[in-house]
Amino acid sequence: MITTLAKSIREYKKHSILTPVFVTIEVLLEVMIPFLIAYLIDFGIDSGNMTVILRLGGLLLIAAFFSLIFGALSGRSSAISSAGFAKNLREDMFYNIQTFSFSNIDKFSSSSLITRLTTDVTNVQNSYQLILRMAVRSPVMLVFALVAAFTINKSLSLIFLGALPVLGIGLFFIIKYAHPIFREVFKIYDKLNNVVQENLRGIRVVKAFVREDYETEKFSSISKEIYDKFSLAEKILAFNMPLIQFCMYASMILLSWFGARAIVASGNNPAIGFSTGQLMSLMTYTMQILMSLMMLSMVVVMVSISRASAERIVEVLDEDTDLKNKENPIKEIKDGSIEFENVSFSYVGKSDKMALKNINLKINSGETVGIIGGTGSSKTTLVQLIPRLYDVTDGSVKIAGIDVKDYDLKTLRDQVSVVLQKNILFSGTIKENLRWGDQNATDEDIKNAAMLSQANDFIETFSDKYDSHIEQGGSNVSGGQKQRLSIARALLKNPKILILDDSTSAVDTKTDSLIRNALMNDIPHTTKIIIAQRISSIKHADKIIVMDEGSINGLGTHDELLKSNEIYKEVYESQMKGEMINV
Repeated sequence: MITTLAKSIREYKKHSILTPVFVTIEVLLEVMIPFLIAYLIDFGIDSGNMTVILRLGGLLLIAAFFSLIFGALSGRSSAISSAGFAKNLREDMFYNIQTFSFSNIDKFSSSSLITRLTTDVTNVQNSYQLILRMAVRSPVMLVFALVAAFTINKSLSLIFLGALPVLGIGLFFIIKYAHPIFREVFKIYDKLNNVVQENLRGIRVVKAFVREDYETEKFSSISKEIYDKFSLAEKILAFNMPLIQFCMYASMILLSWFGARAIVASGNNPAIGFSTGQLMSLMTYTMQILMSLMMLSMVVVMVSISRASAERIVEVLDEDTDLKNKENPIKEIKDGSIEFENVSFSYVGKSDKMALKNINLKINSGETVGIIGGTGSSKTTLVQLIPRLYDVTDGSVKIAGIDVKDYDLKTLRDQVSVVLQKNILFSGTIKENLRWGDQNATDEDIKNAAMLSQANDFIETFSDKYDSHIEQGGSNVSGGQKQRLSIARALLKNPKILILDDSTSAVDTKTDSLIRNALMNDIPHTTKIIIAQRISSIKHADKIIVMDEGSINGLGTHDELLKSNEIYKEVYESQMKGEMINV
């Protein structure tokens, strides 16, 4: 896990190394100060020697000044390195997510990925900053202060060692019981984000069905669950401070008692025994040692909290895409012919749960193919195998006679343009959205594509035309307009294969007919695959595929299927009856 996370430090290694260096110098100077104070009291103030007072006082001021400087430098460098580390982590996660296949994405919910990119990264960032400063400062301070304390008086310094096992055992049990709770909390955060995401996406449905109270209650319930878990974890962590304070004050009381007796016994003479200045120094070292232990415990607690976050981040970083290019992949697709050879596919990789079963199909380049079938008949699954959004479980899918696995992924997806069932537009102008199809497309190219998809007419009615702003998700355009813009975007790729997955369901029959005619006449050499619920959308196709429960139930032209296929005939008659009733 640490190795994986460390790869994201990169250009911030310099600041990550400088921070412990600055902290170490700062601590050395802080440990020197009580030592100088002991000498100041014993050989300057008690004896009234102004020369010693001025010399040691000057050294104290210099030590305090440089301690402040190096403390500020360590704070600055730790802030830069931790913020940069978090930036790289987010970028690395996001970049890796972009390489995921659909099967990889299916392993993580979108709400979980958002939590990992935000809350989890913030936790790791805070932990990393603490590690660079406190995790270095605390042990260094502990060691140097102990060395200094033993140098002054070995017997009294044994008091500090007695506190260490008490603190160690207490911290062990605190972390042991707190860490599992934090792991649960972050899973509940995923649920919370999922509820918020669903509610915002479906806000129109929520309001249409007057379900605001139900959604509020659902959110409150999960929020309360997070509160309860965090409260329990914080109650466990709350034992940390009393434990530290008990050890600190117990050590100070014991040190005061035995130290006072030692001063009386030696007559306050540092040369033959123990002195007031040495006692004050040991008191200061007591604070430094126990404060360093307290800071160390805070680091351990924070690391235990962020450990759950780090594990979730590493899960995303270590997730390897299922779809990879072979060595020396083919970077040219000659034509748009498609062939399925004994293709079977399962989303879960189990032979008893096949979404597609033994598909054999051949589509010639330039043909228009319609696909129809009931809900859950795997129409979408079939076409998703063509651009390798998923890989087949058995068999092979070929384009231009070559297995799709042998093609370069970018080349393949540039030549297979898909308009998916869910039409997604991004925030930006219409022109920017359409250029997703071709970032170098001219204004004329964009307009031609929009005219083919019958989008130009409604775009021209907007005040800013092609520079009109699209809200996130295309919320400020209708479903039919969104579909036509998505088709225009796909056409701009000038693909050899165009797949329309129920992409005209929200447009009227006249516009649907105009889109089909435009595709047939203007891009005759492009293979067109149209998934539709309306027979009118595919009846003029060169061939029509009837899907049923993951298998091809029928294949032929409209007239052939009316004669030979019961499913197709039943759908046709039900739709024709509906049209007659509407008339």
